[in-house]
Amino acid sequence: MTAYVPAEMKRSRSAGADRTFTLFTAGAAWLVLVLLGATALSMAWGGRLAFQTFGLDFIISPEWDAVQGKFGALVPIYGTLATSAIALVIAFPVSIGIALFLTEIAPRWSRGPIGIAVELLAAIPSIIYGMWGLFVFAPFMGANVEPWLTEHVGDWPILGPLFNGPPIGIGMLTAGIVLGIMIIPFIAAVARDVFAEVPAPLKEAAVALGSTRWEVLTKVTLPYTRSAIIGAIFLGLGRALGETMAVTFVLGNAHDLSVSLLMPSNSIAAAIANEFTEADSELYRSSLIALAFLLFVVTLIVLSFAKLLLVRLKRIHGRTL
Repeated sequence: MTAYVPAEMKRSRSAGADRTFTLFTAGAAWLVLVLLGATALSMAWGGRLAFQTFGLDFIISPEWDAVQGKFGALVPIYGTLATSAIALVIAFPVSIGIALFLTEIAPRWSRGPIGIAVELLAAIPSIIYGMWGLFVFAPFMGANVEPWLTEHVGDWPILGPLFNGPPIGIGMLTAGIVLGIMIIPFIAAVARDVFAEVPAPLKEAAVALGSTRWEVLTKVTLPYTRSAIIGAIFLGLGRALGETMAVTFVLGNAHDLSVSLLMPSNSIAAAIANEFTEADSELYRSSLIALAFLLFVVTLIVLSFAKLLLVRLKRIHGRTL
């Protein structure tokens, strides 16, 4: 026979289990914040010598001379932002096109294989992308794409300086394209899952009113999922900002500030990976750790901006309902 358990004891056990579960989940959430803060503080402490020595000049100076002990982060910051922006410009339309095709246009028999192929791109190690970029893509860019850009776009009033330079293959443009290829599967996978969750009655109602497929996609699917799509875009941007190996292979690793996207440059992650083992002084190591802290700050600012943008879009969307 089953022993009788009073209702008060059952409620007490349930309340105890709820308190334990609440404390566990709260501890897990706070642990993330503690780790985030500890990481930021450790990098700021490690880079304190560079900030004390150079002050604000460390951020705005393009000079990086390990022999004379003069370090500035402007070139790596510029290279990081420029290559990530190029990657986003390339990856955004391609990813959205892939997701729309897989959810709305492609035959059912082809959605699985294409979707798996896109997801497999995310599983390729970044060093493979870097080697492919250095030995295959960079020579192609130097022999075909960059000479054409210099000849046909280099004389334009505004865009010309961006595409005017020697066709050496490696540089910010090549690195940005490789990064764009790398983040396509991340954005496309999230966008595909989001598009698949659009309620079918909304699309059916639009079709019943005489909307074409293009109108359904642009006036129903995309507006309904715009907040999630922006989140996916910034997720890919965060991936591009912190990429190391692929960028190290094709960016050129030169501390030279140039407007031209065809010229070699450097990024924060690539500079740390290349030079940390060669840092032979305390100031040199502190400067590299300070670069890591700046990368942390840049990424935090970008993701915070994305969060604020999502909140604003939700408010605007709520007012238009």
